Formats: sequence, C-alpha cells, structure tokens
Amino acid sequence: MAPASEASTSSSEGGADAPEDVELLKGWRVNDGVPSLPEINGTIAVPVASRPWFAQLAAFAGVGSMISVGYMDPGNWATDLQGGAQYGYTLLVVVLLSNLLAMFLQSLSLRLGIVSERDLAQACRDAYPKWVTYGLWLVLEVAIAATDLAEVIGSATAIYLLSNGVVPLWAGVLITAVDVLVILIMGTRNFRALELLVATLIALIAGIFAYELARVKPDWLLVAKGLIPDPIIIRDPGMLYVAIGILGATVMPHNIVLHSSLIQTRGYPRTTAGKRMAVRYGTWDSCLSLCAAFFVNAAILVLAAAAFHYGTNPRPDIAGIADAYELLAPALGSHAARILFGVALLACGQNSAITGTLAGQIVMEGMLSIRLRPWVRRMFTRTLAIVPAAIVAGVYGAAGAGRLLILSQVILSLTLSFAVVPLVHFTGSRAKMGSFVSSLPTRVIAAVLAVIIAGVNAYLIVSGIINNTFATASS
Repeated sequence: MAPASEASTSSSEGGADAPEDVELLKGWRVNDGVPSLPEINGTIAVPVASRPWFAQLAAFAGVGSMISVGYMDPGNWATDLQGGAQYGYTLLVVVLLSNLLAMFLQSLSLRLGIVSERDLAQACRDAYPKWVTYGLWLVLEVAIAATDLAEVIGSATAIYLLSNGVVPLWAGVLITAVDVLVILIMGTRNFRALELLVATLIALIAGIFAYELARVKPDWLLVAKGLIPDPIIIRDPGMLYVAIGILGATVMPHNIVLHSSLIQTRGYPRTTAGKRMAVRYGTWDSCLSLCAAFFVNAAILVLAAAAFHYGTNPRPDIAGIADAYELLAPALGSHAARILFGVALLACGQNSAITGTLAGQIVMEGMLSIRLRPWVRRMFTRTLAIVPAAIVAGVYGAAGAGRLLILSQVILSLTLSFAVVPLVHFTGSRAKMGSFVSSLPTRVIAAVLAVIIAGVNAYLIVSGIINNTFATASS
C-alpha cells in the first residue's frame, strides 16, 4: 500500500522526486495525503505489464461487481415490477438506455479516480468553495439515505416473505441492519473476499432469473419491440413517473462516487503508464459487470410483464414486491419460482446495502474531511435508513413500504445531477485530467446527458405538481 500512497502524494504536490513518467496535474490543490478509503487503498496487487492481459484484467475484476449491485437493488425490483405489470414491455427501452448511461458515467468516474487519485467527493472538496461542497454533501447524503432505505426495505421484505410473515417487517429491518455491518467489518480486513461474496450473490441472482424466465416463457417478439422507444412514455404522466423511477434506480449518485474510490483499491503503478492500464482494464471490468446488471433488470421487467400484464389472469395493479411474490406461484405454476424470487431479493438487498454504506463513508470523509472509524460511519448511514423504514413498516406494513421504495428511487433520480455535473466538469478539464481529459465528442455527449437528466427531472417535478402524480403515487 505504501508505494501507491507515496506516488499519490508526490504526483499531487509536484515534488522533485516524482517518477519521470508521472504527469503532474496543475489543476488540483496539494493533496492532504489521506487517500480514499485509506484502510484498503492500493491493497490489491496488480500483475506487472509483462504478464498476460487476462491476468491484469482478473486483478481488476471485482470492482465492477461491487458497482453493478447498485444497478440491481430492491429499488430496481420495485420500479421494474411496477413498470412491467402496468405497461408490459414498453419501459424495457428505459432499462436499456439507463444501463448504457450507467456504463458511460461509470467509465468517467473510474477515470477520475485513477487519474486524480481522488474520489469524486474529495475532488469536489478540492475544487469548489465550502458552501458549494457542503450543499453537495447534503444532497448526496439524502441520496445515500434513499439508497440505503431501499436496501433495508428490500431485505426486510424478503425476510418477511420467506418466513411466511413469522418475522414482522419491522423486525426484518433490524436484522438486515446488523448483518450488513458484520459483513462490512469483515470486508475491511479482506476486501477481496468481500468482492468474491458479492460476485457469488450476483451469479446466484442471475441464475434464479434465468430459471424464472424459462418458466414464464415470454413472447420474445414483443420483448424485442419493447426495446424500441415509444413517445407515449413522455406523454403519459404515470408512465413517466415510473420511467424516472427506473432511471433513478439504475443510475444512482452514490455509485458514481463509489466507483471513483473503489478503483483505487488496486495496486497499479501510480504512473502515467500504470494509470492508462488501470483505465483500460477498469473500463472493461465495469462494462462487463453492468451487462449482468442489465440482464437482471430486464429479466425482472419481462417477468412482471409476462406474468402480470400479458398472463392468463392479468394483474396490472401489482402494488409492490410483496404482491408479486404472493401471485408469482399461481402465474408460473411453480411454488419453487416464488421461493427463488424471495431468495434473489434477499441477495440483492444484502449486496446493495454493502456498497451503499461504503459510499456513505466515502462521501463524508471526502467532502467534509471528517474521519470516523468505518463501523461508526456505516452505523450512521444505517441509522438514517432504519428509522423511517421501521416506522413505515410498523405502521403501514408491506404496502406502505412498497410505496416508500418507489418514492426513494424517484428521489435518487432527482439528486443524480448533483453527482453528474461535477463528474462531467472534472473529466472535461485538461488542467485536472492532463492527457487523460475526455475527448471533445465525449465531453459533448457528457454535457448533453447532464442537461437531459436535469431537464427530465425538472419536467417530472412540474408534471407531478400539475397532475398530482406525487400525491397519487405516495398514497
């Protein structure tokens, strides 16, 4: 770990002892010497350049898995289930476009972390006035709380369903809070083992949905048509609300911050050549992992559409995950399909909770320079989610928790611009990125996407006020 840290400090400060092939970036202030997630920064070895390419790619494998779990969390389940049950395959194109957007933004995020040797939160503290940084911190904390809320509700719902209601929803909330903290504490000691656990759970989830799709036998021609954009998505306020929820559930602010940090766990040489290698293999790892996330998201929507929208007994009024669980066995004619659905939900919730709490630590340390013990910071993040989740679960039950789950994803979409705009700013600055600066076409695409995200969210707010969509969705 020491060599990586030393390279980071020398390249940031521009010291005379910096290696000759390190590109000195003049657009950053002097680094405070504390790397992102210092307990695991640079701890995972990367083979030297003379080793085969697949050995180097394997060293980066795992970061993408940690990121991809945020794209298949219980919030995705809620929005994909609702979208499929109510609108068939129409919103499948939204899942596809959201995933492509995620690939693009995550590639920018890992590039920022590798080149600047800062995560996005640290970069914001470095570049912006305090009042801007504090404002961004507050918004991102809201986003992380919304993310964690979704994970807590999802995991608690899975425990409640798999126990046939023996474990109350509020008790499931408390259980999932404790077990994730235990996993995270163990992961700090061996981060590679934590990545392996996450990858194993992803494989389990993908396998379960391959089985579910085989059982439901969707009309694949209709599925293919769902990948074609339909203007009705914009014209229908209810459909737009769910579409924005899918966007918020897929492209989440905390994942953009997280990727810029986790990529630095790899012990690649902190030199220009080493950084180019890290950008190349990190991007491959990210894109391959997000392909798996797309399969899971698409499978959930297709499953819901085939079982509840086009099935022999259509149920477009599916209110949430709990309803889908109860009605899945009659729709598919298999009790095992229902049980596996619950197991996959629990795996998704646990996976996503791990990365959500890590992101909370990165944001607080990076933006406020407040360094708490990791378990203290993660307990803080968990508490922000546990309190509202336990109250809603205890008072309103599964239906109320399901509505809160959908709302949390819309909140994520509304906060997305506060992570995307700084990311586009930094990666498009030659002073901050040097020769790694985004190309002109990339900068144009990134700027257009940032404007579209902000514009669509503004439209959602205006449309929600005019059509009373928010009140209807949350009631």
